[in-house]
Amino acid sequence: MSRLVVNGATLKCSQGMAPGTLSVLPENRVVEATNPVATVMDYLPMVNVAPFALCRSPANPQVAAATAAAMGVLAPQPCVPVLPAPWSPGATDALVGPFAALLDSSTCACSWAGTIQIVDPGTTDLTDD
Repeated sequence: MSRLVVNGATLKCSQGMAPGTLSVLPENRVVEATNPVATVMDYLPMVNVAPFALCRSPANPQVAAATAAAMGVLAPQPCVPVLPAPWSPGATDALVGPFAALLDSSTCACSWAGTIQIVDPGTTDLTDD
C-alpha cells in the first residue's frame, strides 16, 4: 500500500549529494493533519522541489564543464533541478482538486539523468494503490 505525500516530504535524487524537500503550496489543497497533500503536478524546480546540494551528473553541462576543467576528475556543481514532466504514477483513487494525489512510490525524472524518489512522505495515510 502506498502512502500519500505531504508538504515537507524528504526527497532524494540519484545524482544529488544531499536530500531535498518537497514544498506544497496551500492553494486549493486537501490538508492531512496540518500539511497540504501533494499532487503529481507539484514538480516545479525551486518552487516545489528544492535542490539536492550538488549535482554529480556528467549530463549536467555545468558538471561536464567543471569536470573537463579539472582534467577529467568529477567536479560536482550546485544542483538546479530541471524537471520537464510531472511525478508518475499518481494515485488512481485519490484526487486533490483535478489532479492525482502524489504517492510515496512516485518518481520524477530530471533532465540531467537523475531520478527523484520520495524517501519520507511525511504522513502515514495509506491509499489502495
